[in-house]
Amino acid sequence: MAAGEVLDTAALIAWPLERMRGSLVVPSQRAELSRISPDREIMLDAAALEWASPGSAAIARASGLATTTGDMAGLSPVDLELLALAIERAATLATDDYRLQNLCELGGVPWLSVTMEGISSLWSWELRCTGCGAVLPSPDTPSSRRELGNCSDCGSTLKLSRKRD
Repeated sequence: MAAGEVLDTAALIAWPLERMRGSLVVPSQRAELSRISPDREIMLDAAALEWASPGSAAIARASGLATTTGDMAGLSPVDLELLALAIERAATLATDDYRLQNLCELGGVPWLSVTMEGISSLWSWELRCTGCGAVLPSPDTPSSRRELGNCSDCGSTLKLSRKRD
């Protein structure tokens, strides 16, 4: 029984149904899984998962943490909901996403890897122009398309880079 675990989509794809039984997931994952692995999405009902949405206070805490570290720009809306649900339920987040693992470490949320080795160090991120090198404020909302826009100074593409210490 996997009580007390919030599962990201990697776990929904990789783990046997019995391992997932009773775990927490967010409703928006169903559409994500349907797009990535339709056959697996059909089998989810057999896993007796608990579908839950995090409250606004948990979303705000997860957003604040992700904005502080610069991770927000690299998160999808589903990622943010999963982190918020783990915060709200004081649950372990099962994820192979290094960005989510980083946020869990910094926020004191327990996590475990699904199939890969987890992070070995903590990182912070900044939004940097690929042309002129300007550092811009990180966005405060997640992006499902991972498009970060263009520099207001030179027009070049923006990307997330590890913050220079």
